[in-house]
Amino acid sequence: MDFISIDVETANADLASICQIGVVQFKNGQIANRWQTLVNPEDFFDTINVSIHGIDAVGVMDAPKFPAIYEILARHLSGGIVVSHTAFDRTAIAAAFEKYDLVAPVIAWLDTARVVRRAWPDLSQSGYGLANVTEKLGIKFQHHNAVEDARAAGEILVQAIQLTGLNILEWLERVKRPIKDNIGSPSEIIRRDGNPEGPLFGEVVVFTGALSLPRREAAELAAFAGCAVAPGVTKATTLLVVGDHDHRLSAGQDKSIKHRKADDLIAKGQLIRILRESDFHLIVSKK
Repeated sequence: MDFISIDVETANADLASICQIGVVQFKNGQIANRWQTLVNPEDFFDTINVSIHGIDAVGVMDAPKFPAIYEILARHLSGGIVVSHTAFDRTAIAAAFEKYDLVAPVIAWLDTARVVRRAWPDLSQSGYGLANVTEKLGIKFQHHNAVEDARAAGEILVQAIQLTGLNILEWLERVKRPIKDNIGSPSEIIRRDGNPEGPLFGEVVVFTGALSLPRREAAELAAFAGCAVAPGVTKATTLLVVGDHDHRLSAGQDKSIKHRKADDLIAKGQLIRILRESDFHLIVSKK
């Protein structure tokens, strides 16, 4: 039961704008090592991101830039099984490697959200976010601190292995199979607007700004990835995808009405992730 768990925090909707990385090494199901660093993302900090994780431009002024931590990060990750909760952290790491033209280490990725949906039938359709799962499993942690989120994801995997008897190599294969082949009693397959096997199943997505694709095509991609697509931001929204050009404008005050409404809801405690369109495409193109 040896693996590495990772989590990142970002400065804005661009997943490459990593401002904190946390890595936790597990050996035989126990924490063996932890590593965390702030990162200067060389990018602007959106006030809504700062309100979530508390990291701002002043806090990272003297922090290393991503290329400066590349070697130590690569040593942590290379050749191992790396776990993260949902596809966002995996995509952020890939985007940062691409941003700085760095060679990505060879990694076998395991998404613990996909593990949860197969290990616990009552969470197969909803409720598999990190905060809800940790509450269910009795895992205490400081949310939106990278090394703490990484630890929580790792402990979720340990509990899934203990519950099901599947080892980590078997889980690497199990998450590729349909959820309906669930362990234990088969759960009822509920009809949804999104593909239940998609990497973003359970997300309610809204698009805003100038997209590279027609809205209809973007909606079809989102539904294939598992999202329910909505025309406007509401209390049901969990994901706002912003056109890349509009994302750059958000460094100032020129956010769209949908973007400003999402910010307001986030400030009131609603869990909405704001994602630029390019990163959305990276996520939906990978399984």
